Amino acid sequence: MQLVRRIDEIKETGGLLATIGFFDGVHLGHRFLIREMKEAARERGLPTAVITFPRHPRLMLHADYQPKLLNSFEEKITHLAETGIDYCIVLDFTTGLSQLTAEAFITSVLSRQWRVKTLFVGYDHRFGRDRTDDFRQYASYGAGCGMEVLQAPCFVEDERKVSSSEIRKQLVLGKVEQAAALLTYPYQLKGHIVRGNRIGWTLGFPTANIRIDEAFKVLPCEGVYAVWVDLRGERYKGMLYIGRRPTFDSGPVVPEVHILDFQGDIYTNEITVSFMYYVRADIRFHSPEELKEQLEQDKKQITAYFENHVFLRSD
Repeated sequence: MQLVRRIDEIKETGGLLATIGFFDGVHLGHRFLIREMKEAARERGLPTAVITFPRHPRLMLHADYQPKLLNSFEEKITHLAETGIDYCIVLDFTTGLSQLTAEAFITSVLSRQWRVKTLFVGYDHRFGRDRTDDFRQYASYGAGCGMEVLQAPCFVEDERKVSSSEIRKQLVLGKVEQAAALLTYPYQLKGHIVRGNRIGWTLGFPTANIRIDEAFKVLPCEGVYAVWVDLRGERYKGMLYIGRRPTFDSGPVVPEVHILDFQGDIYTNEITVSFMYYVRADIRFHSPEELKEQLEQDKKQITAYFENHVFLRSD
């Protein structure tokens, strides 16, 4: 996949078969759309392109909007590359772009600027100012400038539509395995390790506090999780906690991870955690000793989880 921002970066001059969207999560539904698009492109002998945006369009339309996203831009590009498309076109969602009607966007931007010959539209996707037009109107606008417009069929998994909002809901409920099934990969958080109050050290469970790099990323619900930890080129098993440390009446919500069978100074290092399994909710204990006993049980449960599952790494 080639990442492009200008038409002169595209070698082919005979036009593209493209689809457009924000593609947060690049989930099962997105991958279905892209497979259908690739099949249509194969039949027409056209290269494929996904047109997307580095920032959520609503940030331009509503300055106070605080999106909760499944992917950073870099993660999204990585997952799009996995789909085998030819090009990923990155458009900055400017004020001018936000004011274009669907007709103007199709004729001026997609057809004239980016030489889109066939546009592949998601089943219920709408675009253009106020998003008032529908597929029939897109097809009419395309016909007016020599563009074929196709609509993807509806994709349903387990009798429900797959959407980024549904996956966010699953994560907020702590259902990380269900979210992973819809994403096709475990949900991840990336950040840097910072110093905390060292409560874990006093309990025999030293933890690395994680400052999340992407502020807009969804934070799964408070509780304890089994996670994979990627650190300095190695992968470890981990026990991650998200919460306010109610036993000690302290602080804001901060993710912190105890890396199993690991010792060493890792402050300031970059770290990635992949959510595999929800262990339990955050609980207030009567004493540090009671909390330590529970942490021992959590560790046993997480160790057993990793011992009883077979994992295939894609990297």
